[in-house]
Amino acid sequence: MSWILDLVNPRERKWEEFYRNRWSHDNVFRSTHGVNCTGGCSWAIYVKDGIITWEMQQTDYPLLERSLPPYEPRGCQRGISASWYVYSPIRIKYPYVRGPLFDMWKEAKASFPDPVQAWASLVGDDQKRLRMQKARGKGGYRRAKWEELVELIAAACLYTARKHGPDRVMGFSPIPAMSMLSYAAGSRFLQLFGGVNMSFYDWYADLPTSFPEIWGDQTDVCESAD
Repeated sequence: MSWILDLVNPRERKWEEFYRNRWSHDNVFRSTHGVNCTGGCSWAIYVKDGIITWEMQQTDYPLLERSLPPYEPRGCQRGISASWYVYSPIRIKYPYVRGPLFDMWKEAKASFPDPVQAWASLVGDDQKRLRMQKARGKGGYRRAKWEELVELIAAACLYTARKHGPDRVMGFSPIPAMSMLSYAAGSRFLQLFGGVNMSFYDWYADLPTSFPEIWGDQTDVCESAD
């Protein structure tokens, strides 16, 4: 209750300690944000006691050319609040799967030692397939282990490739600005597998088509340099 001293004696100025503590830090790291952004802006991340405390846009981008203004500062307000996502109570930290699908998958695994055969027993059964499809969009997700779901996904991909061809396996990767490692892993897998690597806009379905058709650019992120 140091602010009481300030009321009695304003010269104490104890309230300033709050601001000093708020902006104090132990280390500074360079990073970016994975919040569905195509900018991939560079940020200075200030850390205290292992906790992200605040962030600041970096201002050391190289010039494109002398006639264009610099990208300084570069970073949006959504990005500057991204550190709160790290400690959000609703942040997803584990893989989840639809309950009906997971139940049937475990039953099939108990009957078929080969995961591909187990998946075939699900999609080849009209009633089970309909049950999986009707469960979509209704929530009911359950936490599972990575090993379990990786096996399920691999079995589904192999079954589809054997029955219909690898080009019937279609997917997309996170945009490069979110994670170059995730993007490269997903896109490279589809390419090596023989699948179709779709654009992430095929999933978002929010791209204004007139812009790339007219200007040839991927999206409508105009800036002062234009």
